[in-house]
Amino acid sequence: MSTIALFGANGTIGSRILGEALNRGHQVTAVVRDPAKITTTHPNLTVITGDILDPASVAAAAKGHDVLVSAVGGGDGPGHIATITPAAKSLVAGLRTLGDAAPRLITVGGAGSLRTPDGKQVWDAEGLPEFLLQIMHAHGDALDYYRTVSDVRWTNLSPAATIAPGERTGSYRTATEDLVTAADGSSRISTEDYAVAVLDEIEQPRHLGERFTIGY
Repeated sequence: MSTIALFGANGTIGSRILGEALNRGHQVTAVVRDPAKITTTHPNLTVITGDILDPASVAAAAKGHDVLVSAVGGGDGPGHIATITPAAKSLVAGLRTLGDAAPRLITVGGAGSLRTPDGKQVWDAEGLPEFLLQIMHAHGDALDYYRTVSDVRWTNLSPAATIAPGERTGSYRTATEDLVTAADGSSRISTEDYAVAVLDEIEQPRHLGERFTIGY
């Protein structure tokens, strides 16, 4: 069993990560601005107030845990765009204050910077709405920042091109820099199976200090 501190536990992706972690028997501390928004009750769940943009708050939430997971900015709307890169820097700053006792960091990333079969990147596709491009590039900037960090154990998980609530199959394929596509050219993953991948990575670390991606 791992002890997991989870920022963004009430979001579309974060709530699935929370459920998957609890179902696997892990101890979870949900870190949110408004604890009243967490309606889940479970003997392994603790809910606390925290601010991902405050390194001191990050450090306080992370202390004593095995893993810190951030699902903030995971695609819950345009309002999160301005938070993504500042949150990355705050997470790292907070963990640095804990030194060798800092937990591992796993963050929800974006698909925009992944390579497509034609050698371009997802965000190069024609017709993408401006707000989506902004989210993609914000995640790209955050990933660029993480890649400068060597003193915090981080992992960034990019979803498939399409991620939405759906079925938990427990199956997915992985890659590092290339978009995972199916035989028909589609690239998708359910939020439920994204959560499965997060917990699999927690339980069996395979991507320390790098980004990886998943899809069917």
